[in-house]
Amino acid sequence: MSSILSIMLLALAVVAANILNLIWPKIPLAVYQILTGLLLSLDPQFSHFTLEPEIFMLVIIAPLMFNDGQNQSTKALSRNLSVIMSMAITLAVISVLITGTLTHLVWPGLALPLALMLGAIITPTDAVAVNSITNNVVLPEKVHTTLSHESLFNDASGIVLFNLALGSYTTGSFSLGLGILDFIKVFFGGILFGLIIGWFIVQLRLYLTQSHADISAIVIPVNIMTPLVVYWLAERLGLSGILAVVATGLVHSVLHQRLQLTSTKMQIVTATTWTIIEDILNGFVFVLLGATLPTVLTSTKISNIGFLILVALFLYLILLIVRYCWVRFGFVALSHHQQNSADSAWQIALGGIHGTITLAMAFSIPTVINHQTFAYRDQIILIAALVILFSLVLPAVIFPLVLPTKQKSYTPDQFDYHISQLVAFAITELKQSNPISNELRQVSETLSSQASPNQFINRKRFFELANQTRQIEQATIEQLNDQGQISDQTQAYYERFLERSSFQTNRRSFIQIIGHRLKRRFKRGFSHRKIDQKKRLELQKKQAHFRDKNAATIAALSDVSAAAIKYLDSIETTENRNEVAALRRTYTARSKFTGGQNTLESEQLQNLFIQAFQFEHSYVQQQLARQNIPQELANQLNEQSSTDELVYMQSMT
Repeated sequence: MSSILSIMLLALAVVAANILNLIWPKIPLAVYQILTGLLLSLDPQFSHFTLEPEIFMLVIIAPLMFNDGQNQSTKALSRNLSVIMSMAITLAVISVLITGTLTHLVWPGLALPLALMLGAIITPTDAVAVNSITNNVVLPEKVHTTLSHESLFNDASGIVLFNLALGSYTTGSFSLGLGILDFIKVFFGGILFGLIIGWFIVQLRLYLTQSHADISAIVIPVNIMTPLVVYWLAERLGLSGILAVVATGLVHSVLHQRLQLTSTKMQIVTATTWTIIEDILNGFVFVLLGATLPTVLTSTKISNIGFLILVALFLYLILLIVRYCWVRFGFVALSHHQQNSADSAWQIALGGIHGTITLAMAFSIPTVINHQTFAYRDQIILIAALVILFSLVLPAVIFPLVLPTKQKSYTPDQFDYHISQLVAFAITELKQSNPISNELRQVSETLSSQASPNQFINRKRFFELANQTRQIEQATIEQLNDQGQISDQTQAYYERFLERSSFQTNRRSFIQIIGHRLKRRFKRGFSHRKIDQKKRLELQKKQAHFRDKNAATIAALSDVSAAAIKYLDSIETTENRNEVAALRRTYTARSKFTGGQNTLESEQLQNLFIQAFQFEHSYVQQQLARQNIPQELANQLNEQSSTDELVYMQSMT
């Protein structure tokens, strides 16, 4: 029970950090997550929280690395293979050797293998943290690509070197030749194993996709379990589990390219699922960092804290300098035609932000080595945490000052405006292409829900239309009486009904309409909720009794409602569409109650919806051709329309 409570509290902290980041996005999300973790540490549940290193790597790191792999472009990776080898392997090894040696010199009490282990912990970079820092600034494409590809593979380099250093310290011996062979086996063996396992899983997915229409319920759980199984098997074989899951993810990225549009629904669901998983797991890592910091600090002597802070700052600056020199002096070729610029060098140096893997390796340090409590564990974790903080804070301050700010080619108001125009265009074209019918009215009202919730009903126009429609009701009931279709008593009864109707006072009618709109929006996701059968029968019985008792009035109500709807259809324009729709819904509900509009042709509804979405895309194409909107806005409008169409088609199945 305590484990479940801990997971719930971690998830709550992640959600709270996301909310804070939405309110004030200038501060990186990772910083908010660390802060919420610090608050979480006040709970006794987390006062001495520990997580088994193997579980941490298996449950959190393996899925994150697998998702990074399956989101990569294999073509881009092949074009940047030399850059990846230089940054993710050569630079990683050199960084570990330099930082480890210098750490041993400034901290002689820390044995060289442990110093190298510390260097391996703080060397890997984190692409997710980079994206968090650069979310609001424009980072050059070649720099961003280099950082992304580096972080995909240098994690494995760091982990392999970490294991070698830890093994050397544990056994007390180290052979350079055996170390190199072990590195090759673990590194490239992990890649080969992941490729083979990934190929078999992909073939299974292809077979299921080609032989069955909808396999989301099978494929998505398999996809989520894949990194866990691959990592576990690779580690049992003495290979790099991280590289194995990355390689398996890369094979899945090839599958994604091959499937193209053959399984659109499954790909959308899979992408959405992994986005949620990635956000939660990354949040867990940084929240855990914040939650464990107080424990690490309290277990460290106060006299040592200042020294450890200086060591962490020293190591971060060394890494910064090494990365800058590596790029500036051409040890990695960002461009084949020109020398690396100083700007690119310091951008890649600052962009070497540490995060998930660094923290994971720090947590994976054994608490007991050679049957003795490992005294340096908490100190190394503290140094790693401080290096992460330094790597987050410095670029968060510098990048916004020196890099251009990301700006969209359109504003939210422009998007809302064109969504409204898009819907209006589709409704207008539908009415010009099809005769007025109950199905057309239903489609028009549904399409209106696409428009922004910020578009409210015009109060003055609504009142005017309500009064005009009420006059139509009065004229219709008088006409029915003159033609002898209803008695004087029924006319008087209906006129009293009008006096008690929702349009008796403009204020009350307006509030009711707005209230119904908000209620529909809030309960949209619960529209298919089943009503209790007993209550349903009671309601039907009451309605039948009312109809029997007031048959003449109900028949008049149906005719009057139909006349009011016909009048509203005739006066509807682009300007008054929201107000007309709000009034028409009232009369439509009244007509349904009287039995006037109980059935709608589903096939005709579907055809009208298909036409409507085609008209929406036509609107975007026209606006783009006339250069009234930028390409970025056109893409967002098309995406919004396509998403709404997908939701509608799913609801029809």
